[in-house]
Amino acid sequence: MASRSPIRWLTRWADWFEERGVYVPGEESRAVDPMRDFGWLIVAWVSGLAIFILFFAFAV
Repeated sequence: MASRSPIRWLTRWADWFEERGVYVPGEESRAVDPMRDFGWLIVAWVSGLAIFILFFAFAV
């Protein structure tokens, strides 16, 4: 039953973004890669948007 946990699913999804590269603190000479640097933020934004849409879909 643990594999069906929404938190575990979100964690695996964020890790998928972060596996595209390794973040090295203090490395200023590279371009920002949104998938690598902001994986958790992307997951949180998409999840929040989905919850927002579902909230209004069920409210109607």
